[in-house]
Amino acid sequence: MKIKFIGAARAVTGSCYSIQTKEASILVDCGMFQGTRDNEKRNARPFPFEPSEVQYLLLTHAHLDHSGLIPKLVKDGFRGKVLATSATMDLSNILLLDSAHIQELDAAWENKRRIRAGKSPVRPLYTVQEAADSLTCFQPVAYNEIQDLGNGITVRFRDAGHILGSAVVELWVKDDDDAEEKKLIFSGDLGQKDLPFIKDPTPIEEGDYIFVESTYGNRKHKGIQETMNEFTEAITESVKRGGNVIIPSFAVGRTQDILYILNRLSGEGKLDHLQVFVDSPMALQATRVMLKHPECMDSETLELVKRGYKSKLNLKFTGTVEDSMQINKVKSGAIIISSSGMCEAGRIRHHLKHNLWRPECSVIFVGYQAEGTLGRKIIEGEKRVKIFGEEIAVNARVYTIGGLSAHADRDELIDWLGKFKKKPKRVFVIHGEEETSLGFAETIRKQLNLDAFVPNNLEQIQI
Repeated sequence: MKIKFIGAARAVTGSCYSIQTKEASILVDCGMFQGTRDNEKRNARPFPFEPSEVQYLLLTHAHLDHSGLIPKLVKDGFRGKVLATSATMDLSNILLLDSAHIQELDAAWENKRRIRAGKSPVRPLYTVQEAADSLTCFQPVAYNEIQDLGNGITVRFRDAGHILGSAVVELWVKDDDDAEEKKLIFSGDLGQKDLPFIKDPTPIEEGDYIFVESTYGNRKHKGIQETMNEFTEAITESVKRGGNVIIPSFAVGRTQDILYILNRLSGEGKLDHLQVFVDSPMALQATRVMLKHPECMDSETLELVKRGYKSKLNLKFTGTVEDSMQINKVKSGAIIISSSGMCEAGRIRHHLKHNLWRPECSVIFVGYQAEGTLGRKIIEGEKRVKIFGEEIAVNARVYTIGGLSAHADRDELIDWLGKFKKKPKRVFVIHGEEETSLGFAETIRKQLNLDAFVPNNLEQIQI
């Protein structure tokens, strides 16, 4: 059996792993590279395998750094099945079509420039129609059910506790009749314990080779109560100064977490008389999808839904561009939640343009900011940033609140790895910046006495 690390090796985005046996060709994830311009150029490169030969793609969850190249894969000849949980299928329907819309807009903007320069036009990475076509390849799987895929491959999806529908993939592989069956575990993205809405990650007790993410493998998150206190302080201080609070947020998962916490703080009397705008049509779609999938919710959230969710917030979801533009007329007392979470596209850039230069305002980051993104530049203290070609001063107060991250931290990752009853033969540390992955591998060796290895991009191993 050969395994190739096609993305997210010593990097955070582009998760994709190719498993080749004598009879089978399987992918785990097919994610988009995000962040720097050079990273994004990698999305257009040919796949380092033959798409038409791949029989199954096992999708851990819907985030684009795990799913975003599926339309390109189908466009390039894949005719197999994409196995994913039902909730992941529903979210992929939103995220992949939105991604395609952005690809088309970006290509149209670039072609205006190229035509003026007398250059030939470019095609989008994939179109909305191509994304829609790729969704016909999806096939739902239930958590905890073992499925025989044939050719010596068996799979089971377990709850990863990251976002709605996220999964850890257990893969049993037998290369030929004489070979010993080996069990591979792909963590996907593991979630924190005790966050709102979704269940905690499922502990796995057996596996020969583990492929574990390391996004936050070098740090520990603050506790939820400390996070809520910091969140309250950031908002109340900004309101006192007469400004707005801008929260760049992923539409799927994070936005719903923030609304849950804001409602709770309002109910406790800690936040009053605030206008809360959710300026993300995708967030509204994702919220509706979440309510369709009680099987993914934790017991506390299920009880809340049964009682009837009564929001005490002055909350408004904005649908149209005109509604979004009206928000920027509000100069104080507003909490504006908008995507994208890393500030790379979408309506959040307009809100930053109108508020980032104002010292009375605040920007609260509640999720990971990949290298090269606008969000990363702001949290690293750049004094000026470019938004829509205009230089904007960074005068607003900037808060980074890690306790709301949908990723497990170092200690939670170690705890998850520590649940294996029999020592795995090797742990592959993936999906993290190089320094973080290397450091986390050393932590695994020291604390768990396991063989931990950090692969390079496009490295191939044989098991």
